[in-house]
Amino acid sequence: MTKKLQSITNKTAPVIAVAVIILIWYLCCDAEVVPAYMLPSPTKVITAFINNFDVMMKQAAVTLQETLYGLLIGIASAFVIAVIMDRFKWLYKAIYPILVVTQTIPTIAIAPLLVLWMGFGMAPKITLVVITTFFPIVIGLLTGFEGVDPDAINLMRAMGANRYQIFRYVKFPNAIASFFSGLRISSAYAVVGAVVSEWLGGFEGLGVYMTRVKKAYAFDKMFAVIVFISAISLILMGIVSLLERAAMPWTKKTKKKNSQ
Repeated sequence: MTKKLQSITNKTAPVIAVAVIILIWYLCCDAEVVPAYMLPSPTKVITAFINNFDVMMKQAAVTLQETLYGLLIGIASAFVIAVIMDRFKWLYKAIYPILVVTQTIPTIAIAPLLVLWMGFGMAPKITLVVITTFFPIVIGLLTGFEGVDPDAINLMRAMGANRYQIFRYVKFPNAIASFFSGLRISSAYAVVGAVVSEWLGGFEGLGVYMTRVKKAYAFDKMFAVIVFISAISLILMGIVSLLERAAMPWTKKTKKKNSQ
């Protein structure tokens, strides 16, 4: 009974927290603690969200296209780099510090350069998404590869397995959980990367739409776009969680046993 109550509490706690935040937001707007032109009330944001949903969906089609292309390229390149770094330790020592340094450069500083080099088309947006999503996936895969039990590798070698077989049957399965952890983070960052790149140069997308409503001082529409982008990020993270369950069905069974 206690475990069931804990499970219900864990599921409802985020909903309650969001509801409390919205209530505080509404009370602050109602009491005019913050001017209405700076912080629109939740009701105005909801109204703007409903009235401009078709427009946002049209712009989101462009942003999602950039996000998905960048994410797929980021996954593929991260997998190749992680495998090479795991195979050649000297490359690991050479490349890893460079990867860390790339994450210290602000995204908003890279975006204008990419627009300058590649123009105002889709290429700089996809490139920025790749840069944004690449690092968490690489680190997740490398963590999984390095976390393999040495005894399992020695056993495979004793049985005559080659490097490919060791990778396929030992290292790769061990890295799946870490890979999905990195992918979950990257899926959230991917949308933000695409929006930031559109912000600084582009003709279509949610980032361009945000700049337009900001210049028009339509802050209710601005907040509606922010909510919309957050919703897209949460949906992408949810899709990644579903893919993780499909790829690792045994984790669901383990969680059920632990909760009983």
